[in-house]
Amino acid sequence: MPVLLARPTRRRLAGAVTTVLAVTLGATVLTAPAHAAPVAGGVLAAPATTTADPIAYPKGSRLVGAGVTGFLTTSNTNVTTFRRYSDGTGQGYTGAVYLRSTPTTDFLVFRGAYQITQRNLATNGILEIPIGSLAGADARWAGAAGDAVFTTVATEAGTVLRKHVDEAPTLKVTGLPADAASVMVTPATPAHATVTFTQNGSGRQGLLDLAGGVLTLDAPGIHSQAVSATHTAWSAATATDKGPRVFVADRTTGAVREAPVPPVPSFGGLQVGLVGDWVLYGHKGGMGFVQPSVHHAVTAHNVTTGATVKVLDHAYEFTSAPDGSLYARGGLVGQGEGMYRIAATGGDTLKAELVAATGEPTEVVVTGSTVPPEVLDLDRADGFTFRWTLSRAVRNPELTVRHVRTGKTHTLTWPLTSDAPAFAWVDSNRDEHVPNGGYTWELTAEPDNGIGPAVTAKGTFEVVRKTQPHDFNDNGSPDLLGRDSAGRLWRTDLFDRPIDERRGINEAGAKTYLGSGWGVYDRLEAAGDLGGTPVGDLLARDKSGVLWLYQGTGAGNFATRIQVGGGWQAYDEITAGSDLTGDGRADALATDTSGGLWLHPGTGSATKPFLPRKRIGTGWGVHNDITAVGDIAGGTAGDLVARDKDGVLWLYLGKGDGTFAPRTRIGGGWNAFRPLIAAGDANGDGRPDLMGLGTSYWMPKLYEGTGDWKAPFRPGEDMYLDQVTANTSDFVF
Repeated sequence: MPVLLARPTRRRLAGAVTTVLAVTLGATVLTAPAHAAPVAGGVLAAPATTTADPIAYPKGSRLVGAGVTGFLTTSNTNVTTFRRYSDGTGQGYTGAVYLRSTPTTDFLVFRGAYQITQRNLATNGILEIPIGSLAGADARWAGAAGDAVFTTVATEAGTVLRKHVDEAPTLKVTGLPADAASVMVTPATPAHATVTFTQNGSGRQGLLDLAGGVLTLDAPGIHSQAVSATHTAWSAATATDKGPRVFVADRTTGAVREAPVPPVPSFGGLQVGLVGDWVLYGHKGGMGFVQPSVHHAVTAHNVTTGATVKVLDHAYEFTSAPDGSLYARGGLVGQGEGMYRIAATGGDTLKAELVAATGEPTEVVVTGSTVPPEVLDLDRADGFTFRWTLSRAVRNPELTVRHVRTGKTHTLTWPLTSDAPAFAWVDSNRDEHVPNGGYTWELTAEPDNGIGPAVTAKGTFEVVRKTQPHDFNDNGSPDLLGRDSAGRLWRTDLFDRPIDERRGINEAGAKTYLGSGWGVYDRLEAAGDLGGTPVGDLLARDKSGVLWLYQGTGAGNFATRIQVGGGWQAYDEITAGSDLTGDGRADALATDTSGGLWLHPGTGSATKPFLPRKRIGTGWGVHNDITAVGDIAGGTAGDLVARDKDGVLWLYLGKGDGTFAPRTRIGGGWNAFRPLIAAGDANGDGRPDLMGLGTSYWMPKLYEGTGDWKAPFRPGEDMYLDQVTANTSDFVF
């Protein structure tokens, strides 16, 4: 058989071989980067420390080769690109393209239907090898390794494997069985290639000496997943194993050592790689898994020292470089996603250098959010929906919203794995309204695949509402105060339940004990904001006629009392909390025993809450209850309702100057109630309402304000005040 010579050329690659998509490579020699620089004797130097920024890595592309001067990637659209380490420029190709390297030179190999073309990237030298029917001998592609391209031909003597090197005679490989079929050659070490083939229907392998062209069949460790100059490595996983196992064999002695892989269930075998005395292993593509695993991380074990270290948080694929280093497309928390070069340092660790970056984080990060404004007005909204967009899916996302002053915390969870969790934080949480004031919020979520730390996001906002006269714990909903027969004072927070069989006003929870000794007072009145604070206050008259002011603290209780004045025993009815004069401050009204109606204009000062009184009416002795209800009729100031002794309820529209228009009849039957209570806006519609607490066997009722003086209230709705109505002898206000 005549010796075939490879035919070197210096012309450009033919369009029939491959399509060049982008040409940005230099037309001459490519230089190696600092971390892969050649030295005398053709051996690559140890990695050098570099401060250069990583070049760009194409997002979503697979890493299919790493050489001396650059690397090869393939996109999901089957475009293969060679890029230089030095500056990231390169060329894109369609078709089958391979990167092969010696310790000093890179080669691109293009496999076409009729020709194999090898390009020397250091010299631009071209080697062309015809295949198929155009080759005359029906040559077939077998692979490439180092500086050689391999083909097979079928002869009368059997299958022949040939080695083609630029400017050298074609060499016949020895050691391949004549009946070998489906022969394939792939790189193993800088000096060797792996040859796989079938013989009599069974798969076999061998190690090919690239220099001499001699194939050694079934060489020790040849069935391994990774081969280096000194070791071979492979992983194994069976149905009976507790987890995957990784083994390393010494190529000289044949001694086998097992790496300390955690014996926990896995989602499959591990990919392995070799760097000097280190074996590296981890799930291939762990980032795409939907469950956490200790095997997602790329771990390295030194078979000489026994040291074990984590190198990367995950890797999609490994590829060996001709200098003995390993390139991995993966990620490391804090450094991000891209291509890393992993090299030995001579100590008990490995260096992982980010050579090319995608710009994506390895850890989950927030890429977009919708969070509350600095001030959230809950009179205009019933809450807020928090939304986040995350860089990838998370599991068990949780939002914690905490009220700073009280420490009350609401924790909301998102039941599904998602990269866009949303949480509806509403005014009515857990059968109570949220208080006004400062809040903090914090989002936490675990990455779905367990790679990287939990994502967190934090912030603050403030909730505001208009002041409610009967709101003592500053949560926008009215409270009822009650004194029992023992003189103890209690507060019951109310809650407007939107659904279920107890729809309407309910008690938010157990009543709160505020203190004892309140039996010394013969009159108690919720008075609105008299003292200039944004919460309701309390007026208390003792039996000697001295009036006291208890300022609300906003926490549901009251500050130490302040003496307002004496002589208030002249009044049989007192009401307060409504702005009757139009100056924005709460005023008080009182009727004396002769039927006179008196206005006490408010000042907004706790030490002197009222200006001198003014007589504004007579004949009020016909009423047994007066209640300042605020602006229920759509006018310019607060209004008043009064119940006469026959149970008829009358509306007195405020004029805004402290006086009232002639009365309008609302309706009869109101003597079914004990006190009438102006509770402010109980149902959250922006209008004040009226509450009536029934006598025995009568349900308490809420009368919602309409804003229409002709019909100021809607029909009464039942209120579910089990604690408040448990003892009808208690005084409730």
